[in-house]
Amino acid sequence: MLLTFTDVGPDFGAVGGAGDLRTIVGALLTYGLIVAVLMLVVSATTWALASSSGSWHTAQKAKLGCFVAIGGATLTGAALTWANWLLDVGPHL
Repeated sequence: MLLTFTDVGPDFGAVGGAGDLRTIVGALLTYGLIVAVLMLVVSATTWALASSSGSWHTAQKAKLGCFVAIGGATLTGAALTWANWLLDVGPHL
């Protein structure tokens, strides 16, 4: 009885479109970063105006908006890094 050992595994080269997926993910995350920066600008401006006029409640909400915008930008950047890492790891499996 002759045993033949072959290397069996998935053919990741057969699935195309990784470049297109990278472009789509990059474009969507770019829009996410633009929205986060615009939210930070609006929140910081509102925070400054509310603080100078003595409206502490509005200033508090605007400060929270600033922290949410910074957190959103951080998570968006981390998502881009993670997506690129996953797309780079895929062909090497």
